[in-house]
Amino acid sequence: MEFSDHIKTANVEDVVLRQPLHPPSRGTLCITGHHLLFSDREEGSSQQVLLLLRNIDAIEKSVENLLGYSGFFSNAVLSDRTSGSSGTITIKCKDLRVLQLDIPGMEQCLNIAHSIETLSCLDNVSAMYPFFYRPTDLSLRDQWGLSTPEKQYTQIKQLHKKWRLSSVNESYSVCPSYPPMVIVPNSIDDEMLKKVAKFRQAGRFPVLCYYHRKNGMVRVNQDGHSALVHGYEGTDCTLLICTLAQLIMDPSCRTLEGFLALLDREWLQAGHPFQQRCAHSAYSHARLQYESPVFLLLLDCVWQLWRQFPLALGFSEALLLRLANEVYASDYGTFLCNNDQERCALGVKDRTHCLFWALLRPSERDYYSNPLYEPTELAIWPSVHPQSLQLWRGFFLRWTQQARHLEAVQEEIRTMVIEWARATQR
Repeated sequence: MEFSDHIKTANVEDVVLRQPLHPPSRGTLCITGHHLLFSDREEGSSQQVLLLLRNIDAIEKSVENLLGYSGFFSNAVLSDRTSGSSGTITIKCKDLRVLQLDIPGMEQCLNIAHSIETLSCLDNVSAMYPFFYRPTDLSLRDQWGLSTPEKQYTQIKQLHKKWRLSSVNESYSVCPSYPPMVIVPNSIDDEMLKKVAKFRQAGRFPVLCYYHRKNGMVRVNQDGHSALVHGYEGTDCTLLICTLAQLIMDPSCRTLEGFLALLDREWLQAGHPFQQRCAHSAYSHARLQYESPVFLLLLDCVWQLWRQFPLALGFSEALLLRLANEVYASDYGTFLCNNDQERCALGVKDRTHCLFWALLRPSERDYYSNPLYEPTELAIWPSVHPQSLQLWRGFFLRWTQQARHLEAVQEEIRTMVIEWARATQR
């Protein structure tokens, strides 16, 4: 079925848009297969709002009287609407934004609402916008991910004595949610791994996650002991714990590129089911069995760490906010599907662009880097006392006036720090 089959009304004039931190505006509303576009028609204004339909979590419809909007709607519009009423659509987005559209004519309102409800919930991965998005400065021939088990194994030569690179999962036959290559102990052969996998949930047998270079142990730092992280499925809290542990102990994971590679390794390759967990956000009326904001919880934990150690992490809060948006609705294919096998089968790696490489472009890298970053080899153990933890206002209160003032101040401080750093380098 074509996208046009779901669009009965593609354009509506004299629509009033109400959104946070902006006065109401009147303009033209357009709906496409992937976006909702509002263009302000007020004299002297060129404002446009482009909303990815996948970002819409829920909508609500209500009826209003057109006479109450005589200041916004033209006389021609009022006379043409014999019903004497208009429809109001309240759009609740996955990024916690709430928009309101006042649409003249109930039929047009219902058509728009139906299109939004249908197009924002399409389950066909290949029909989603990342398969159509083509930025001019990226190529589909570019490398897709940042990290692989092969690259990790090659970079850590100490592993070669007690660990080996196994292709036991080359065809995803042993564990669908693991990558084709995994790092396992030298003393265990592939046949033993296959037998072990049969007694594990979804075949997720133990593999190497982190190797502490100072003492040669697989985890954690002070006692010099190895640790096994075990979860029911190993695709949620297990990944959360492993990621935070590496961020705390391994300085290479705290740079911008290192952190993105860590997410690539521990969440994408290790099989976090993004498609299931992030289908909806806070406003959805539907609650599916497998939904859970585990990745958002990780970002919140990283923000707490970033706030307690503002000089130790090479990335900014803006990166965490960007990732929080992208995981629910994105132009890129990075967070599509539930595991590496599905991404390969559906052509995600061949036909979509990788978000992580986009974030590492020079223009993006400057914005998402921490200008106060001072590398340290020390572990950064955070305080977990209740008084040490704070509400992540940048995310949960981002559409309030207070948050915007704080954002402006932070950007001004950032600019001052960057200018000061440039001056000292001359």
